[in-house]
Amino acid sequence: MELLKGVVQRYAWGSRSAIPELLGSGGDGGPQAELWLGAHPLAPARAGGVRLDELVLNDPEAALGADVAARFGPRLPFLLKVLAAAEPLSLQAHPTAERASAGFAEENAAGIPLDVPERRYRDPNHKPELLLALTPFFALCGFRPIESTLALLNRLGLADLPMFSELASGDLRGTVGRVLSLPQGERAAVAAVIGHAAATAEGPEAAWARRIAATHPGDPGIGVALLLNLVELAPREAIYLPAGNLHAYLEGVGVEIMASSDNVLRGGLTPKHVDVDELLAVLDVRPGPPPVVHAVIDGMIRRFPTPNDEFELSLLELTEATADIPGASPRIVLCLDGYVALSTPHDEVRLPKGSAAWVPADDGPLLLTGPALVVVATTPSPAGATPAGQVRTR
Repeated sequence: MELLKGVVQRYAWGSRSAIPELLGSGGDGGPQAELWLGAHPLAPARAGGVRLDELVLNDPEAALGADVAARFGPRLPFLLKVLAAAEPLSLQAHPTAERASAGFAEENAAGIPLDVPERRYRDPNHKPELLLALTPFFALCGFRPIESTLALLNRLGLADLPMFSELASGDLRGTVGRVLSLPQGERAAVAAVIGHAAATAEGPEAAWARRIAATHPGDPGIGVALLLNLVELAPREAIYLPAGNLHAYLEGVGVEIMASSDNVLRGGLTPKHVDVDELLAVLDVRPGPPPVVHAVIDGMIRRFPTPNDEFELSLLELTEATADIPGASPRIVLCLDGYVALSTPHDEVRLPKGSAAWVPADDGPLLLTGPALVVVATTPSPAGATPAGQVRTR
């Protein structure tokens, strides 16, 4: 078990205060968008001063456990982040595992460097993700039922725009393609029409359209934003975004856990590289309700189950109890508030707010004692094995 030092990512949409307040660092006045706590080679955390990706590679069975190493190879399957959004992020989706592997191989064969802006696939992995809100958190995610979208467009006076002409027939993929592929000379004018319509309308969708129009003037991606479910998460609520889910985080602070990847296909609302054709190829255009995850609550532990077998996230609100997290899998523990003591059969570490620890599989069972608010990231055991955690009274 080692203290884990994460990597802060400074993107323009990031909050200037949330991550510095968590880390107790005071900040430097610039945006701090994400804190990466994992072993992705683009920004690996350090455990005891050693890059976590190298530590895992040097002894995968000790770090991951025999089962996880056999299933996923010598790499940590998940990436834990703290995300702090002060402004809307880009419209984006993530590929399936098959498309990520093929796309990565194609771009390697074409000799496209990993660090150039037009590179679409920076690793061969998919990137399903779960976001757990720590503050009120706003997001656009997944396509709203078409009847509801048509009602919204009618209310805004936008239903007659040519780019929405096929929406009533259920052609969501075609509609997204038409909006994002508008000729350069029409893009700003269409975005202005939508922004003007939202400026005089009521309701949360219109309010966010106004915010997006101000943040990304002239970007027709605002038209796609009107097709998506608007979600407001309260603290301790979560959403799960599988491959193909079109989404844009809007504002708030949360903890993200995902398959360890940085593959993002963007469609708009960003100065970064946009590849509309590749985005359309991976989109899941089935409309439906927001992908909210219902926590499984066991005393002071909330687990957020997903269909994914690479990661599982638990939120622990420790008061007068000790949480028992079994061994056999890698674990990353992040203290969000209070002060938590971590104990294994061989070691003990104390984490104040903002501190994290790496607990390899071969450290065995882990005991957590508060009072503290803590998240634990791990790779779940196969079906039928011991559950991720349980609470027992002192």
